[in-house]
Amino acid sequence: MARALDLVSARRLPLTEQAFLFLEAAARSSSSASSVDDAVRATLTVLDGAGGPCRASGVFSLVKALASIGEFDAAVWVIEETARRASYYNVLLAAKCKAGDFRGAREVFDGMRKGSCGPNANSWNYLLGCLLKNGRATEACDLVETMERSGHDDIPNSLSYEILTYHACKAGKMDSARQILDQLFSENLTPRITIHTAFIKGYFYTGRIKDACDYVRAMSTRDSHSTNRNYSLLAKLLHRSGRIVEAGSVLYELMEKGLRPDHSAYVTVSKGLHKMGRGDLCAELKSLFQNFIVQSGLEH
Repeated sequence: MARALDLVSARRLPLTEQAFLFLEAAARSSSSASSVDDAVRATLTVLDGAGGPCRASGVFSLVKALASIGEFDAAVWVIEETARRASYYNVLLAAKCKAGDFRGAREVFDGMRKGSCGPNANSWNYLLGCLLKNGRATEACDLVETMERSGHDDIPNSLSYEILTYHACKAGKMDSARQILDQLFSENLTPRITIHTAFIKGYFYTGRIKDACDYVRAMSTRDSHSTNRNYSLLAKLLHRSGRIVEAGSVLYELMEKGLRPDHSAYVTVSKGLHKMGRGDLCAELKSLFQNFIVQSGLEH
């Protein structure tokens, strides 16, 4: 291993957790925790000897590999022996949350808050997502209030609001989700595109199609960088539900704004219009779309 890692380090290549898959085999084949601990100690010694980016990426990946096989005590030992970084502890948080072990995740989180390495925005978001995923909405709201009182400018961040809106939309609580979005904008944060996806699908699947259309139009001025994606998604959903003419009208409205839709949305809707005998609308869409192709050719 030492010779191999020397070559990796000389080429300044990072290590991934796959480099430590042998630890899983060691854990399975032995009934004694000490043999796994011995393997981890030896591995860390070799990483220290290799140094460079190989060592930096290797420690992180070693923690990740140990967490993925449930060897959390060994992972904590590695962190304490190397560096108490939030990114390392977040690996443990992510693994606990993925397993639905909220108590274990909370213990890691509380340990970070009490120790010398405080949680960052990702730490809070892992815990928030775990609470909501397990239906603990009241505790999630309490956590958000704690986040807001934490005194850190980056907590909560855009991802925090995305997690909240996603679960609200998934539960069909669209009005509550809209309040969360308004709060995001009041904090001068930029919503991620996935927030808009959650809203459009949430409105659509709760039968509030008009609200979905109104939302897309409202966001074209409130968050203009998402306009193309939002209109294209809405057109696809309308087409999928058999409202093909409305889908065509949505794309027409988008292109009238001077914006190009996703190619897949344009092709899907155009074929649907042609199949149902609406060649007139299909031709109008084609004419507008061709303008974008011509403009793109001129720019190149």
